[in-house]
Amino acid sequence: MNRRSLYVVFAAVIMLSFALFAGCSKPPTEEMTKADKAVEDARQKEAPAYVPDLFAKAEDSLKKAKDYVAAKKYKEAKQAAIETQTLAQQAVAGIEEAKTKMKAEADQTLQDVQKGIDDLKAMVPQFAKKKTLAAARDELQGAVTKWEGDLTSIKEKLEAKTKEAIDDLKAMKEQIDKKKEEATGLLSAPPAPPAKNK
Repeated sequence: MNRRSLYVVFAAVIMLSFALFAGCSKPPTEEMTKADKAVEDARQKEAPAYVPDLFAKAEDSLKKAKDYVAAKKYKEAKQAAIETQTLAQQAVAGIEEAKTKMKAEADQTLQDVQKGIDDLKAMVPQFAKKKTLAAARDELQGAVTKWEGDLTSIKEKLEAKTKEAIDDLKAMKEQIDKKKEEATGLLSAPPAPPAKNK
């Protein structure tokens, strides 16, 4: 190989290296835009409520991509942006399955709550038989009436905000279970001995 050929090859290698370096030194604007849009689309479709873990991973990946851009690590930024898009798309894909699962859970909890209310309503007349439990009967009747009203509004909320409604149902179920336990204890307690007159 003559000297001139060597210079040509050397110059070609330098130009190729420069071209590669220049190509990698630009911020991955298109990928970052797509990543931002993918995360925002997932947020709009309520991914934080239905697939919170997957959505959090997508947000973390987006933050990482932005940090890489700020540090001028464009190759890593591009990879993180592409990963963000994938995670956000997976989150969106998982929303329907999560909604279906939550709906089934909501239906079951709704049935449990309704049964709990019905059980408490059935206990109210038993309280009426014991005059010493009149105050407890009135409190129980008031709680049942309140929960029936709350249940109606939760049923309406289930159509629009399933996750929120499920949380409300679970809280109500806990209150009802506690009240049932309390009422059962009052009904099964032996009657207090009559007060002695002096």
